[in-house]
Amino acid sequence: MTDIPTFVYEALPSRVIFGSGTVARLAEEAERLGLARVLVLSTPQQEGLAREIAARLGARTAGVFALAAMHTPIETTERALAVVTDLKADGFVAVGGGSTTGLGKALALRTDLPQIVLPTTYAGSEMTPIIGETRDGVKATQTTRKVLPEVVIYDVDLTLSLPPSLSATSGMNAIAHAVEALYAKDRNPIIALMAEEGTAALARSLPRIVETPSDKSARTDALYGAWLCGICLGTVGMALHHKLCHTLGGTFDLPHAETHTVVLPHALAYNAPAVPDTMMRLSRALQAKDAALALYDLAGRLHAPRSLRELGMPESGIGRAADLAVKNPYWNPQPVERAAIRALIARAFAGDPPG
Repeated sequence: MTDIPTFVYEALPSRVIFGSGTVARLAEEAERLGLARVLVLSTPQQEGLAREIAARLGARTAGVFALAAMHTPIETTERALAVVTDLKADGFVAVGGGSTTGLGKALALRTDLPQIVLPTTYAGSEMTPIIGETRDGVKATQTTRKVLPEVVIYDVDLTLSLPPSLSATSGMNAIAHAVEALYAKDRNPIIALMAEEGTAALARSLPRIVETPSDKSARTDALYGAWLCGICLGTVGMALHHKLCHTLGGTFDLPHAETHTVVLPHALAYNAPAVPDTMMRLSRALQAKDAALALYDLAGRLHAPRSLRELGMPESGIGRAADLAVKNPYWNPQPVERAAIRALIARAFAGDPPG
């Protein structure tokens, strides 16, 4: 008798507009949501773009808040909340990557106001009901549909100016979502299809983007892959890799996407013995026999960082990171043992190939 798989697939409610020039539909989408006083969010680096977006909204713009920061610090959210109250904003448009999307989610969590997201990176967090916030150097995550954006407008044109180095690490970050979705506790065949397709799309497009940043075809492929990987992140649970990255990022204030880039091959190698089906799918997507080594090599081809040392983590922090990683661990297909986790972090710190 053939085994019949049993699984649950729950599609998350969101409206997605994908294409080139789709930012032109922003005002129309704001009107559809009934928004009259929109606060546009960005990082300081993207304030110019945020003001261009605000101009597109015209009379529907309440203002611009351009102080979004990595890991969504609580103090930044509190400053933004004061602006929301002062301007009587009735919704948000987040323009940028994971930092800005995170701020929009933090505000939505506290106000229940609607969000529109215009991604400029391949972070994928715009497709998830997950929020991670940092208080006193410790990052905590939660899942709630209150933070899921109502509308996501993917405009390939907004990604053309993303520098090759950021494109590389942002794309590797997206692949990490797909990798962990393939061996998640609540994985299912639908998400597995998206994860494999998303990984393949990014693996083939990122080297082209690094070589020719203006390659619109490659940018389209990468954004498509990032969307699929974001759905994976938002639909099923994550495991050891994300626990490690949240621990390292929050504790040592390491850059988010770069940390994912460095850790991913090592976390996959750690779990490989327990997930042969995942390794088979990833080998197919990456067109390589050893998927963990292929991801390490891909980071090298992209001239992306491959060691935690490069990101500013102190060597003295390896033990502390291992302690935190095994404290309240996420579900993981392979047992989480401190000695093995410390060895993993040490290899990632040094930039050695995955073991």
